[in-house]
Amino acid sequence: MLSRSEVVLFGDSLTQGSFRDGRWGAALSHHLSPSADVVARGYSGYNTRQALMVIHRAMEGVDSPAAFTVFFGANDAALPDRSAASVHVPLFEYTNNLRAICAFIKAKWPSTLVILITPPPIDEEGRLRFPYGNRSGLPERTNLAAGTYAGACIYVAKQLGLPVIDIWTKMQQFSNWEKAFLWDGLHFTDLGNHFLFQEVVKALRDHGVVDY
Repeated sequence: MLSRSEVVLFGDSLTQGSFRDGRWGAALSHHLSPSADVVARGYSGYNTRQALMVIHRAMEGVDSPAAFTVFFGANDAALPDRSAASVHVPLFEYTNNLRAICAFIKAKWPSTLVILITPPPIDEEGRLRFPYGNRSGLPERTNLAAGTYAGACIYVAKQLGLPVIDIWTKMQQFSNWEKAFLWDGLHFTDLGNHFLFQEVVKALRDHGVVDY
């Protein structure tokens, strides 16, 4: 980078929690510290519908972003007839919301790079081990549903000509991904955080935002 700018991370709990020690946002901030500030805009429990409601206020103070990551879908993909139904967003609306989020960013900062990140895979057994008040005995998210939303995210990225990190597919290429990458069936282990960090750095490098 010729001048110091910002990389903005916009997402749900997978982004909000990423700035704890050793997680992907904190690692990215350290990696980019010579030339860019990493700006956290993570909102635990949010879906794309809620993201659109707050995006105007959320981006106050963002000045000269070189890149955005947009990382929503894990909550949108919660099943509509189970314990996390309140955060479910229908697939058609999810795709429209993603387009609208990207349109807002591009209208405000036309030259910024927008990187979409798919929802991660789901380890359903892990969700039952960490039920967070779910007493139904059924996981509130499934890997099949997450994959459907991941596919929609990829579709939107292709439509808009944006790069996308398909972590739903990439993580499942490894053996024991369920426990290696996800500690509660949804949120990342140290290894999962490092994996996403590497993917984000690669996307930034491939699109000329950083050269290291």
